[in-house]
Amino acid sequence: MAMDVIDYQIFGDDMQFVEIELDPNEAAVGEAGAMFYMEDDVQMETIFGDGSAAQSGIFGKLLGAGKRLVTGESLFTTVFMNGGRQKRKVAFGAAYPGKIIPMDLSQLGGTLLCQKDAFLCAAKGVALGIAFQKRLGAGFFGGEGFVLQKLEGDGLAFIHAGGAIIEKTLQPGQTLRVDSGCVVAFTQDIDFDIQFVGGVKTALFGGEGMFFATLRGSGKVWLQSLPLSRLANRIVGASKIGGGKGAEQGSVLGGLGNLFEDE
Repeated sequence: MAMDVIDYQIFGDDMQFVEIELDPNEAAVGEAGAMFYMEDDVQMETIFGDGSAAQSGIFGKLLGAGKRLVTGESLFTTVFMNGGRQKRKVAFGAAYPGKIIPMDLSQLGGTLLCQKDAFLCAAKGVALGIAFQKRLGAGFFGGEGFVLQKLEGDGLAFIHAGGAIIEKTLQPGQTLRVDSGCVVAFTQDIDFDIQFVGGVKTALFGGEGMFFATLRGSGKVWLQSLPLSRLANRIVGASKIGGGKGAEQGSVLGGLGNLFEDE
């Protein structure tokens, strides 16, 4: 099954969305809940798995849906097909501040590994699977889950990452150490592992966690400066639920404002 060849344009700065132009009978597959808008003649269908050739038939569909469940994603994806006679557009939006990265799988060896919540949308035909970590350390101590999403095919896929994004190319034998949550995606030739920080004092009081990701070349790596987990922890920590001052920071009465709140 050949990948649909799609045209696209990315809009926005910190809160981006991607607009995909579909020729008649072309289709894109999107993560559940990611659709922003679509024009007339674009037909929407929710399916098991991703609709790729690898997931044809009942067994293939069930297997594909099961793989998505393992990564914590929905059992379903949504296919958007242009059923008209003219070009039509459909757009997909990111769920939190960051950047949308277009990935041409044909130029990346046909396979891309990414964190479990990074996938946004793709040309129909791109297969969405899973990749288990080779080392137990990466799974149990990485903090970002034991499995990664695997995107396979020769078409365009779009992933989303938080904050600022940087792409690095590692040469054979080159090593890069990164906070595990900051790894967005990497090509299949990259060796990925999780390692202990080192000294007890550094691990307990350094504020960077006890483990970091080790990436070894050769291949490409994409990193994010603001993982969703870090953003969520800061928000909870600053709220009343997390024990922070929460709404008091915006009150001219400061902490005295609580005296006037209803019990």
